[in-house]
Amino acid sequence: MTTLEKTFEPASVEARLYRSWEDSGAFAANPESAAKPYTIMIPPPNVTGSLHVGHALTMTLQDIFVRFRRMQRRDVLWQPGTDHAGIATQMVVERLLDKEGVSRKQLGRETFLSRVWQWKAESGGTITSQLRRLGASPDWARERFTMDDGLSDAVREVFCTLFEQGLIYQDKRLVNWDTVLGTAISDLEVEARETKGNMWHIRYPVEGGEQIVVATTRPETMLADTAVAVHPENEKFKHLIGLHVVLPLTGRRIPIIADTYADPEKGTGAVKITPAHDFNDFEVGKRHGLPMPSMLDKQGKITLAELGEMPEFVRGLEGKDRFVARKEIVAELEALELLVEVKPHPHTVPHGDRSGSVIEPLLTTQWYCNAHVLAQPAIKAVENGDIKFVPQQWENTFFAWMRDIQPWCISRQLWWGHRIPAWYAPDGKVFVARSQEEAQAQAGEGVALTQDEDVLDTWFSSALWPFSTLGWPQQTPELAKYYPTDVLVTGFDIIFFWVARMIMMGMHFMGDVPFRTVYIHGLVRDEKGQKMSKSKGNVLDPLTLIDAYGADALRYSVAAAAGQGRDVKLGQKIVETNRAFITKIWNAARFLEMNGVKPNPDFKPESAKLPLCRWILGAANEAIATATTALDAFRPNDYAAACYRFAWGDVCDWFIEFAKPGFASDDAAEIRDTAAHVLGILLRLMHPLIPFVTEELWDYFGYGVECSLITASWPEPVAVSNLEDAAAEVDWVIGLISEVRTVRSEMNVPPSQKSPVLLQDAAPATLARAQAWFEAISRMARASEIGPLTGPAPKNAAQAVLGEATIILPLEGLIDLDAERKRLAAALAKAQAELAKVEAKLGNADFVSRAPEAVLEEHRERQESFASEVKRLDTALARIS
Repeated sequence: MTTLEKTFEPASVEARLYRSWEDSGAFAANPESAAKPYTIMIPPPNVTGSLHVGHALTMTLQDIFVRFRRMQRRDVLWQPGTDHAGIATQMVVERLLDKEGVSRKQLGRETFLSRVWQWKAESGGTITSQLRRLGASPDWARERFTMDDGLSDAVREVFCTLFEQGLIYQDKRLVNWDTVLGTAISDLEVEARETKGNMWHIRYPVEGGEQIVVATTRPETMLADTAVAVHPENEKFKHLIGLHVVLPLTGRRIPIIADTYADPEKGTGAVKITPAHDFNDFEVGKRHGLPMPSMLDKQGKITLAELGEMPEFVRGLEGKDRFVARKEIVAELEALELLVEVKPHPHTVPHGDRSGSVIEPLLTTQWYCNAHVLAQPAIKAVENGDIKFVPQQWENTFFAWMRDIQPWCISRQLWWGHRIPAWYAPDGKVFVARSQEEAQAQAGEGVALTQDEDVLDTWFSSALWPFSTLGWPQQTPELAKYYPTDVLVTGFDIIFFWVARMIMMGMHFMGDVPFRTVYIHGLVRDEKGQKMSKSKGNVLDPLTLIDAYGADALRYSVAAAAGQGRDVKLGQKIVETNRAFITKIWNAARFLEMNGVKPNPDFKPESAKLPLCRWILGAANEAIATATTALDAFRPNDYAAACYRFAWGDVCDWFIEFAKPGFASDDAAEIRDTAAHVLGILLRLMHPLIPFVTEELWDYFGYGVECSLITASWPEPVAVSNLEDAAAEVDWVIGLISEVRTVRSEMNVPPSQKSPVLLQDAAPATLARAQAWFEAISRMARASEIGPLTGPAPKNAAQAVLGEATIILPLEGLIDLDAERKRLAAALAKAQAELAKVEAKLGNADFVSRAPEAVLEEHRERQESFASEVKRLDTALARIS
């Protein structure tokens, strides 16, 4: 047997181990197996994507859960795949075409789509290879793509069925329109940006001689105003309700209407209503039956087509960009003395998250899905507990969205995506069908049909992911076994856009929920709790971190910080620090190997006689129970903490340290066998968290055939005889050593100086135990002797209580006690002052109401840290006072 390398080198190990796992079929589900299934669906990343820290978090958590269940002998399906990402992918390919000097429209639809498929084949697998770097273990043989033939069949089937049921229809409504991309986009693709704008106060003449002043941030849209609204109880304007104004610049008569949308406290109390260019105005327009003419085209330019005959000035605006027109309209209003004032007005303006352009609410005919009808069974499923959110408070977010759900615009003006299965006859009649042949049969022979140019919203196909990936609409063995899935792991930002829609579609088409649990994790932020952004320069690249510190260190870092309901703080320093944990495990294994430790299949843990061996077996049982409970409850941070306490604390700090002399004693065989048994438990326990280093050690020590840890069984507690006695004995020794170390550290006793340890009021059994463990106490607590206190307690000694005894540590001659008292008192005063400052800030209601959550969290952590430091210093001072 070769000697274990001095250091663990992830770069030389990870790719080899991953290849072996994948080649061995360890990730594969088996529909024919009698084992109970456990299914997780990967939230399909965009095919254009590359691994970012959000992926690193969600994929690590999913991998922890699936590796855990695999080891529990469940038939695990972790379903991988990618999303075709309509807009993102089309933009990527169009940018490549720009470099060639050719446009999408020059190529034509069919040629362009063939270029997209070509790009997908060459570059679309980037993120899946990067997920392998992270150690993710989905069933890659089952990888799906949202535009695979089978998934496309599912999309057509769902669209046609919902159309036949009256739940998909065409309607003319306002949509978020991206003037650069030339398509409707979803709310998720709209980014609200704080913008320094203006509020223009404009005088509208009322027929009969009065005037009413309206306030607006968008003077250019006044060309399409169809009313002025005031609050029905606004005394200032009550007498004007029902009269008409003459719309400036256009000369058109529009009514003054009463509507509660007009807030008397905002602006002037009167608002212009432009139903075709504002979502709120659209609703007002519907309530009052107002006309809804558009004055912008799909490029964001002025169009007069729906405005009728216009004066010369307005005609001169035709074809001009909206923002150019705004300047000219404001100048004209000023010249006509209709501009009362202009006030600086910071406000949020919607922008396309991909194009960066200002989004226009635009009145267009689109395909819609009746989400209200589909939402009702989904709401009941969560209300009934058929689906549980973890943490539970996210149910409130789900309910808030679902109970106020609007029609879902499902059409997009793109070429890349699932083309809408609808065909039009020359007279405009529409035929929805699963194929062109079926549409032709509906229309009749000889009727020329043209397919709808639009494609479906990407979220439409991804809403079917839990069952379309399993072969639906075919009734496959996979569908029968793996649906419903067990848990969905995702971020809160797509509860509505993806999670809710999967529930709606699953309930409607499968008659059952798509998953039993929705585990919502937080966002990844930097070490200070700030959101990561390129502008702040605090974005972390997980691949860079893996290159520097290994996948295990990154996985441990995100899992350890993933407390329920909390965002994850991550930084390079955190990952670098946590690499020390991986190193510690490696070094411990190396030490055990050098002392002849190797697995003994004949070892019976229940036969262990030494208190130390029985104690560590009991500690292993406790770690197994804690880790299992944490994973069952979706508490990855508690699982990581249990692994850390057991590995670094119980095994490395205490068991190995206590066992050192035992390797050369008559008890060596039992200590070695126990050490090998416990190392095997530790490796299995931590494998879902840090799979690479654990598999490498498992293989090296020969616990199983090569790369078998991934399929080894999850550890179970073992029977330990007289565990209570062993635990009481070893825990007492640990307590004694810890107390002495704490006192020495607090008093700045040099490590080279040994000191006596005296026990006051100790029972005979305690004194006997102290003598029995003197070698370890001497070595680990720097004790020159240990024994009972005879006579009065020496002056200048520090004290600590342990059980019935008082530990007395004489310090005369070791340190300058007066200087130590002064040092501790000064440190205590400083800590108390810092604590007072933080508490004052947190007690300031104004600060708490204004400060960002990340700042408040930082202050709460500082408060906790200073409070702990005050307590520690207070205790230390009391010891020598």
